[in-house]
Amino acid sequence: MYEDLVERTSSSEHVFDGTLLHVRRDMAMLPNGKKAVREWIHHPGAAAVLPVLPNGNVILVRQYRYPIGKVTLEVPAGKLDEAEEDPLHCAQRELSEETGYTAQIYEKLTTIATTVGFSDEYIHLFLAHGLSAGAQHTDEDEFVNVVQMPFTKAFDMVKTGEIFDAKTIISLLMAAERCTA
Repeated sequence: MYEDLVERTSSSEHVFDGTLLHVRRDMAMLPNGKKAVREWIHHPGAAAVLPVLPNGNVILVRQYRYPIGKVTLEVPAGKLDEAEEDPLHCAQRELSEETGYTAQIYEKLTTIATTVGFSDEYIHLFLAHGLSAGAQHTDEDEFVNVVQMPFTKAFDMVKTGEIFDAKTIISLLMAAERCTA
């Protein structure tokens, strides 16, 4: 199905291998028989979690994002330690590290491909209920503020552009019916 759109890799080279990102340059055979260069980033994947308190408040994290030079408001998230790591385990770890909270119930919201034009990253999105507070224990190079607010306020911040992180927007949109009913 859709074979008329599929590109086939004819050669591939590693351009850069970093701590997080691995840049590749491939030569692809196009459906019309011509060749094209495809540069892309391999990413191990990630998980994110939208924690919701019994009163309907959500817990988000505020942090500085170096690539865009801005402070953002986001759902807690992090990369899979390895491609084989269970995304739920990653979501549980990141919730605990970034916010100090743990949850009794996790629901899978969806999985998104973040930037299909130049990366193979997928982020698995979860909703968490039955929260218990604990001590935040971020990574050594991670500085985040925990923010608690009503779900409706966070949802409104998406509409005004104050929340512009894609995984956070999608998490809020996917959880809207469950959290505002």
